[in-house]
Amino acid sequence: MPESCKKTLIVIVGPTAIGKTALAIDIAKQYNTEILSADSRQFYKEMEIGTAKPDAEELAAAKHHFINSHSITQLFSTGDFEIEALKIIGSIFENHDLAIMVGGSGLYINAVVNGLDEMPEIDLEIRAKLNHQFEVEGLEAIQTQLKQYDPEYFEKVDQNNPQRMIRGLEVFLSTGQKLSSMLSATKKKRPFNIIKIGLNTDRAKLYDRINLRVDKMMENGLLDEVKSLNDYRKYNALNTVGYSELFDFIDDKITLEDAVASIKQNTRRFAKRQLTWFRRDEEINWFEPDEINEVIKLLAKKL
Repeated sequence: MPESCKKTLIVIVGPTAIGKTALAIDIAKQYNTEILSADSRQFYKEMEIGTAKPDAEELAAAKHHFINSHSITQLFSTGDFEIEALKIIGSIFENHDLAIMVGGSGLYINAVVNGLDEMPEIDLEIRAKLNHQFEVEGLEAIQTQLKQYDPEYFEKVDQNNPQRMIRGLEVFLSTGQKLSSMLSATKKKRPFNIIKIGLNTDRAKLYDRINLRVDKMMENGLLDEVKSLNDYRKYNALNTVGYSELFDFIDDKITLEDAVASIKQNTRRFAKRQLTWFRRDEEINWFEPDEINEVIKLLAKKL
């Protein structure tokens, strides 16, 4: 993008519970602009507590997009997000020179920043067989195969998300090619500048933040939220951390104490995978969560 371009997308990334939302709101207020969420679960209006959405006060502090924008009964792919997000960014740029995108879903961030490659045709029989296998044998059988055929993709994405696991496996079985090799092989040119900000901290501190957040979610009524969604548990959005563990408790498979411990453990694992993904991007400027002034100074310098 030429230096003369005045429009800039600020992208804020990092592991879960690191403080991305707070930073995005501070920057949005500083520059009087709007925020897009690139969190693959905050789209869904039925999932409130377990997705750590911005609260009412935070939503009032800056205009947000892709919060409660879809239902868990709707299919909303990474490609759909790329198309819709670019439209919204364009509309923000009609009145502002800056827009902010914040989230920890690497695939969704990548879709907007670099674009998605054209995905190959999938053998629908293979998809049907994999869905049947998931129903009969469970997620572990799918995970095992994907880890064998495409370990790079397996390490990148949420391993507790059946849709992502099946997607990676069906591409390989249909084409013989790894999905990881198809992601962002070529970057699409965007008509705006991009500045990437990453938040991270010492692992022990991060894990403490994660554990405290899970405890707070439970205090705020996560179990009741999960119970209220029991009739929707077949949808992929609910086969994720914070929900699947509590469904196991509801089914009397584990104790509530073990379910909460599993949520913490699986969230820590997810955070580790997020960092593995983002650390490969040399364009990210990294900061500690409390270095807000340093981030503002960097933006002032770059802008």
